[in-house]
Parts: sequence; structure tokens; C-alpha cells
Amino acid sequence: MSGHADSTKAIFLALGANFAIFLSKLVAAVITGSGAMLAEAVHSLADCGNQGLLLLGLRQAKRPPSDEFPLGWGRALYFWSFLVAILLFSVGGMFSIYEGVHKLSEPEPLKWPWLALGVLVFGIVAEGISMRGCLQEVNKARGEMGLWQWFRHTRSSELLVIFGEDLAALIGLVLAALAVGATMLTGNLLFDALGTIAIGVLLVVVAVAVAVEVKALLIGQGIEPRRRAELLTFLKSRPEVAEVLNLITLQMGPDVMVAVKAQMTPTPDGHSLAEAINVVEAAMKAQFAEVRWSFFEPDLAD
Repeated sequence: MSGHADSTKAIFLALGANFAIFLSKLVAAVITGSGAMLAEAVHSLADCGNQGLLLLGLRQAKRPPSDEFPLGWGRALYFWSFLVAILLFSVGGMFSIYEGVHKLSEPEPLKWPWLALGVLVFGIVAEGISMRGCLQEVNKARGEMGLWQWFRHTRSSELLVIFGEDLAALIGLVLAALAVGATMLTGNLLFDALGTIAIGVLLVVVAVAVAVEVKALLIGQGIEPRRRAELLTFLKSRPEVAEVLNLITLQMGPDVMVAVKAQMTPTPDGHSLAEAINVVEAAMKAQFAEVRWSFFEPDLAD
């Protein structure tokens, strides 16, 4: 069974790494004139802003329910996560592609290429530390699932975004290092431009993949399939429940809303029936801590 991941820890790790990398890459980009380096600097700066938006989303998700928002603000996380995906696509991906195309038409010689390479190596190390921290939290959440399966089924949009950003950043740094290295060895500035374009394409692909997953959460997804199966098994095992007729779940950020229609085991009167339902709901919330709202309807058919 999966554990509870600390998304906030992963976000702060990524924020610290990206800010340090941004400063180092910006200085190196100005000195060397590398398009790939400048694209990576902009990418790191955008990532810092993105992580700020995710922290804002986490804060908003903790707002209490009200008459206007009866199920709370949990889904605010999905809005900010989707916005981050858009920024990753536009500020990161499209800018990098534009910069690469610009370098193709107006190539500029690299200055101090060894400095650029050194900064990129530093960036790879820093981003690797961030990625390691993110993977530790992902592993807590995914349990026995593979990474791709977790990516497709997770309901933690903020952890999904951080994972996508870290992965794109790490691969992007490697691509930038290869581009600068190839330019140093051959003297051909085409490699620098192609490296910049490759980084942009990578960011666009990751941004689209993340946006597709977060879009489903914005529309209104239920809990993870394996968790729903566990919940259904729990309800069927209760002696108070004769048959589960329907089960509807809705992921609301870190919280979950559950609606159950079930045929109950016969009771002497309505008061006993209400008590039986209360017992089932209390046991369900004790075993499934993420369930915050529960609506239970006794019936004979769906």
C-alpha cells in the first residue's frame, strides 16, 4: 500500500535548486553568449515562479468550507497546477524554441565555454538532488506502481508538476551540456542552436503531458482506481451492508468526497438503520483518512 507523500518538501527542494541554478546559469549565459545556456536560465527562473504558484495552491487548498464553497478549496490546487503547465509550455518551451531558431539565423560565438560547461555540471548536480528528493516522495505515494502508471493515475497534481519539471530540467541540462560540448569540440555553432531547440521541444512535451493529467482533475476525477477498489471492498465487508448498489467518489485536492448507495442489512426500525449507517461512515473515515465528506443513501435498487 502507498504512503503519504510530502509535496511541500518536494516543492521547496525544487525551488532552492532552481534558484541556485538560475543565478549560476544567468551569469554564465551573459559571459559566454550561449543560447542553450540562456534558455536554461529562463527555464530555471520560470520554474521558481511555478513553484511559488504551487505553494500558493497548497495554501488555498487548506481554506475551510463555506456556504459558497461547501466542499472547500481543495481543487484550487488543480487550477494552479494547470497554470504552471501552461507557463512551462509558453515561457519555458516556446521561448527556448524561439531562441534556438534565432541562433540558427544569427549565430553568436561562445565565450568562455568551459565556464558554461562548469555551470551546467553544477546544475545537473543540484537538479539531481532535487529530483532525488522528489522521487523519494513519489515512491511513498506510488507504492508498487511503476512511475508511468503513477503519472497516469496520481491525484496529487502538485507532486505531478514537480516531477515533470524536475525531469525536464535534468534532461534539459544534459542536452545543454551536450550542445555546448559539441560546439567546443567542433567550433560549429549549429550544435548550440539545435540544443536550444531540443530543450524547447522537451519542455513542450512535458508541459502537454502534465496539462492533460491535470485537466482530468479539473473536470472532476474520482479517487485512484486501486484506492476505489479498496474502498469498495471495505464497504462490501461491513456486516451492516447487504449490497453496495453504487459508489461515487470525487477527488477534491487532498480530500475526498464519497457518495454511497447501498442495500442495508434489515434493521428493526429507522433509528437502528441510521445508527448502522453512522457506524459504517465512522469506520470508513477511520480507515480512509482522506475521506472528508460522506453521503450515504440506503435503498433497494440503484
